[in-house]
Amino acid sequence: MAGENVAESNDMSGPVHVAVPALARPGGHYSYAAVGGGLVFIAGQLPITPAGERLADAAFEVQAAQTLANVEAALLAAGSGIGKLLQVRVYLDDIANWPAFDRIYAQWAGPSRPARAVVPTGPLHFGFKVEVEAMALG
Repeated sequence: MAGENVAESNDMSGPVHVAVPALARPGGHYSYAAVGGGLVFIAGQLPITPAGERLADAAFEVQAAQTLANVEAALLAAGSGIGKLLQVRVYLDDIANWPAFDRIYAQWAGPSRPARAVVPTGPLHFGFKVEVEAMALG
């Protein structure tokens, strides 16, 4: 992706911005993943398919599953994975979606139990119902 550095350097003196070819190009001036100091930071992921389709009109469960798939793709591209998650932050447009999200998340995370925060926000951009960001070990 133009404007991003792929994590190829062994020089860990500064952050490495990771291209994630499995995801649609970022919609702004940011990287989906950045690695530094042995940590992986995943930018807020939205329910956007790898082909760039915005799933704002999809059911909450579909949006949540796609968002978590995007988090996993970014983790893998950065040399990490679900089992190395340290912290996950979840933004929901409506706290009523919490039980559904927790069920989907539990299946996705499996035995991994990173620290997690859930933040009810009201409307999210583009009309999405969920956004997820994360931090993991590299």
